[in-house]
Amino acid sequence: MTATVDHAIERGQATAPVPVPAAPAPVPTPRRRSGFPVRFLSSTNGKKAVMAVTGAVLVLFLIGHMLGNLKIFLGADSFNGYAEWLRTAGEPALPGRTMLTITEIVLVVAVVLHMWSAVSLARRAARARPVKYAARRRSQASGYATHVMRYGGIVIALFVVWHLLDMTLGVVNPEGHAATPYDRMVAGFAPSRWWVTAFYVIALVMVGLHLRHGVWSAFQTLGLARGRSHRPLRALAGVVALVLVVGFLAAPVAVMIGVIK
Repeated sequence: MTATVDHAIERGQATAPVPVPAAPAPVPTPRRRSGFPVRFLSSTNGKKAVMAVTGAVLVLFLIGHMLGNLKIFLGADSFNGYAEWLRTAGEPALPGRTMLTITEIVLVVAVVLHMWSAVSLARRAARARPVKYAARRRSQASGYATHVMRYGGIVIALFVVWHLLDMTLGVVNPEGHAATPYDRMVAGFAPSRWWVTAFYVIALVMVGLHLRHGVWSAFQTLGLARGRSHRPLRALAGVVALVLVVGFLAAPVAVMIGVIK
């Protein structure tokens, strides 16, 4: 019997599970921090700053473009000379059209970054508030601004495409690309093409509303609209938008009513 017990003990020891040493805990890999530009552009304030700066670039371009368009009131030679200067600025130190090409690249980059920041901020705001309020708590001003910036942006994009096809490339202009800029302007807004002028009026009104809200938002983003500067800057945003709209509409309306022929 003792032999049987000893045999059972030996058998139990032989079949007992052998403890497996625990694996060492993994050493956490230090997370690599992104550089300042990436962290800044990923933040809400960074996106707002990008929108404000690119918006300022676009506003400065619009002011310069408006002043150039108003040269049409000085006659065909003045307007055509301005258009030629745009293509030859920087010569002979630089090849022809260099400055104009650089300006176009800057504008394209500004537009892309402006749209990117706008879409990114809209998506971030939607994620932050995924459940709609049971009651409509947004003010009329907020709804107005949202519609202006969203649908106005679409109208402006269509307007820019048409404007390039009409006045720059001459594809949809009655005089074609071979005509002078003055002749293309007069033919493009002729009384028989009143619908083109009407489209320009609608599009430029949307540009003005977009500018008014955009310039005011830029002042707020940059921290300028505080205290006593609140009302003056709000009024300045409206004045800038109004001047640009009137300045851009002056030439088309003058052509349509026969002041410029």
